[in-house]
Amino acid sequence: MEKINSPLKGIRILDLTRVLAGPFCTMILADLGAEVIKIERPGIGDDSRNFPPFVNNESAYYILLNRGKKSIVLNLKHQKGREIFLELVKKSDVVVENFKPGTMEKLGIGYDVLNKINPKIIYASISAFGHYGPYKDRPGYDLIAQGMGGIMSITGWPDSPPTKAGTAIADISAALFCCIGILAALRARELTGVGQKIDIAMTDCIVAINEAYNEKYLVKGEIPGRIGNRYEYIYPYDTFKAKDGWIIIGVGNDEIWERFCKAIGKEELINDEKFNTNEKRVKNYKLLEPIINEWVSKRNVNEIISHLLKYDIPCGPVNTIADACEDPHIAKAREMVISIKQPNIGEIKIINCPIKIFPSSPKVRGPAPLLGQHTNEVLKELVNLNEEQLNKLRKEGVIC
Repeated sequence: MEKINSPLKGIRILDLTRVLAGPFCTMILADLGAEVIKIERPGIGDDSRNFPPFVNNESAYYILLNRGKKSIVLNLKHQKGREIFLELVKKSDVVVENFKPGTMEKLGIGYDVLNKINPKIIYASISAFGHYGPYKDRPGYDLIAQGMGGIMSITGWPDSPPTKAGTAIADISAALFCCIGILAALRARELTGVGQKIDIAMTDCIVAINEAYNEKYLVKGEIPGRIGNRYEYIYPYDTFKAKDGWIIIGVGNDEIWERFCKAIGKEELINDEKFNTNEKRVKNYKLLEPIINEWVSKRNVNEIISHLLKYDIPCGPVNTIADACEDPHIAKAREMVISIKQPNIGEIKIINCPIKIFPSSPKVRGPAPLLGQHTNEVLKELVNLNEEQLNKLRKEGVIC
């Protein structure tokens, strides 16, 4: 692993997570410089090793989320496997898992046990509903959290069924909140000398990111619904159809409104009593929308963007994934698309870490590990096992 100045250099994380929410969290921590030791099941590993798309029979899904980590295979259902895990806990800073609540306790390695053998350990858990409350024992996935957290009820169009976000937003938001919690706990440990338990529920995270839509109900008693791409609190802040595609226009305040009216040759609208404040524009959006549509529909996307930017109007195209991955600002200047050398594949393109910190910017530290690639290395270094002992454990099915 490349040794460079990095924000989390010297922090060791035991990663018991699989699929998306947990691995996305530990991926960020690895990009930030932490040593992430991924503990995988014998013979199977992380479920996502079998998720498409595949390159030379290797999962690009797995590679993206597990770059820069080490992989060891350890059977936690075996007593000796649990003993080895506890030895690793003694020499680590953070344990992250995304099992159903109670799983770690059934294995005999729950937070209370880990805290006793290492009071400095930070234990982070991601689950559908959290470790307490009436739903804690329910199984759950991203889609269920999106539905129960309310975001599906406000995503889509008035005449469409409830719609999920295009990406797994419950998993991703939980990963980000978990990462924030871990960083906060690491800081608190510097002050107190003790670790903490972090309990992240995907459903909680969805509720949190519903932002002002919650307040509309809590303060006014109104239940928000689906309104398409229009933003309920600012207008125009929406998508509009051009001759050759879709464009986004965001008029965030009255100063931008004035410039926008000049840009589209409708200066008479600046002081129009129906549109001269944002509150009025939101209220009367049905009158304003066709005026904007008429102007936009006669022009190409690039023509509109070029023109509006001359007036400093926030705008942009609705890109496809391909457009975004090929965009010269996003992909090249901001280095969001990079290449790594992956075992069994060679060079493969992946998405980079979006966090920029200077002078120690996070970066992808290396490829994703093969299953159990670092088992011998880690157990020799941290548990002081020799080759003979490792071979015996391998025969017993503890490692492989």
